[in-house]
Formats: sequence, C-alpha cells, structure tokens
Amino acid sequence: MKRSRTAALLIMGATPLALTSCSRETQTEGLYTSVEACVAQTNDSYNCQQAFDEAQRQAHTEAPRYASREDCVAAHGANACQARSDAGGHSYFMPLMTGFLIGQLMRGGQTVGLNGSPAFQDRAGNWQRPATPASGGVYRPGSLGTTAMAPIAAQPDRAPTVTRGGFGSRSAGSGG
Repeated sequence: MKRSRTAALLIMGATPLALTSCSRETQTEGLYTSVEACVAQTNDSYNCQQAFDEAQRQAHTEAPRYASREDCVAAHGANACQARSDAGGHSYFMPLMTGFLIGQLMRGGQTVGLNGSPAFQDRAGNWQRPATPASGGVYRPGSLGTTAMAPIAAQPDRAPTVTRGGFGSRSAGSGG
C-alpha cells in the first residue's frame, strides 16, 4: 500500500517536468531594418507592420535618454540622435530606432504570440535592444532614467533565429 502511494506521488510530481521537456514550442526572432525587409523574408505583411508599429510605440518609452546631444552622439553617432521633450517640458536626446525585432511564439505549428520591439545601433554599428539589468542589459554612461541596453545577436534582414522549448532549449537554429 505504501509503495503504490509513493509511486503515484512520484508519477504526479514528474508529469509536469516530462511535459515541459517534450514541449513543441519554438520562438522565432528576426531583426529587420524596415517593414519591406521583414515582408521579403517572412511573406507576412500584416504581422511585419504590426511588429513595426509596436516597436515604434515602445521606442518612445524604452529608448535610452541622454541629458545632452554630445552624450547621445558619443553612444550612437552623429546622425542617429533626436531631440525630444517630456510632458513637463524637460528636454533630452534619444537615438533613432534603426530597426525592429519581430518575435513569434509557435506551438504545434500555430502562432500563439507575436511581439515587436525596437532595435538601435551604437556608434560601432552593433545592434542593441532595451533590456533590464536582470536580463543582461547594461546602462549607458550619460543616460538618464533606468533604460539599459542589451546586445542583439541576430543579423539584420536575414532569416529569423529559432529557439526550441524543452530540454536543450538553449539550442538555436536558422529558420526560414
């Protein structure tokens, strides 16, 4: 009697782990410099436009802000900064959104989630996205507020990166 209870508890406890490890979820993420480049790679104009629009909305709130034009130019380059002001009339500078990320969560071949987020280039041409320090974001010298930036590994305007759920979820491949 004791053995069957223990076995039942072990099976019940291991079931979620087994189901998670065999998950058929994939996450695709692509970096694009324009809606047209996204459509050329994905043949999905609706979702490309939706992701771009979402990235633009996020760029206004999540882009790094600099107290001076010189600080922004030092981080992003001479032609990549724009002057802005908040509702209180305080002026600041922020980089232009030079690309956007489109991410799709797929489960069983069906899209279950779609998001877009802004991408920015630094002075050296490296791609970055807004991120929290907990997710690998690093604050920029001279920036105002709490925006941190994290590097983007994806190449612009190429087939999206695919990551799979379950055991080995850190593996990546190329989709397209």
